[in-house]
Amino acid sequence: MTKGKVLSVSLSTERGPKKPVNELQLNEKGIIGDVHSGTGRQISIIDISHINRFKEITGSRDTQFGEFAENITVEGFHDIDFRTFDQLKFRETILEVTQVGKPFHDQFRELGNYVMPRVGIFCRVKNKGIIKPGDEITYIPKIFKVLIITLSDRASAGEYEDKSGPRIIEIMNSYLKKIDVKYQIHSEIIPDNKEKLIGLVTKAKNESFDIIITTGGTGIGPRDITIETLKPMLDKEIPGIMEMIRMKYGQEKPNALLSLGVAGVLGQSLVYTLPGSVKAVDEYMTEILKTLQHLIYMLHGIDVH
Repeated sequence: MTKGKVLSVSLSTERGPKKPVNELQLNEKGIIGDVHSGTGRQISIIDISHINRFKEITGSRDTQFGEFAENITVEGFHDIDFRTFDQLKFRETILEVTQVGKPFHDQFRELGNYVMPRVGIFCRVKNKGIIKPGDEITYIPKIFKVLIITLSDRASAGEYEDKSGPRIIEIMNSYLKKIDVKYQIHSEIIPDNKEKLIGLVTKAKNESFDIIITTGGTGIGPRDITIETLKPMLDKEIPGIMEMIRMKYGQEKPNALLSLGVAGVLGQSLVYTLPGSVKAVDEYMTEILKTLQHLIYMLHGIDVH
């Protein structure tokens, strides 16, 4: 894991440049005594390399720590491509990235209003504590975890090749690469068995998987147990997704209306139940991916507007 170091900590009760202090005390709302406590940008961080680059390009005077409106000035992270949900650990304190600035060019306006929004990162508190100059920082990248479960008595017995599960893996690989995140995809094939399904999904919930997708068992047959098993487990349903899919594809193919598939939230996981055919997987995933990233942000309370 990448390590860095705190050079200075600053705060201010008003917007604009901040003043260096001996330490920052953090609670669940942010930095105690800072103007941005309780906002969507609780804590701002900038690497010293960006400040030095600014001074080099503009030929500006020496600046003071906090003058770029940063709470924490660090070193060692100039080459990190931060992503939302990455974490920074300072002893017992843990911060989670909520917004990443955009790269700056060779033209600048005033310090705090230009540089921080472009090269700084904004975080929220995941574990409260104290941050001081000299503290070591550990960078922990977010890894999105996806579980794909195929439910099929015959496929689990090796009587025929599962094609819908691999197709979901293929689609998710392409999507997650496109949105440029680190990820892991796990897959399982199980019979149409309620206890096995509950066990896998409960384990994924406890291990904070981000996405759980099942394929198979969404009909009304005697061995179709996916919906009656998973629906009671959900903390919240997201009915509009599956309703729209059934109506969109059911207009031309009435059999599409017969799937009982659901979508919802289980802990910190988004759950989708798909039919067991490759064609249905293609149709469902096309629609699901349109809102997937936005739902992840919503689930974690990140405002992306």
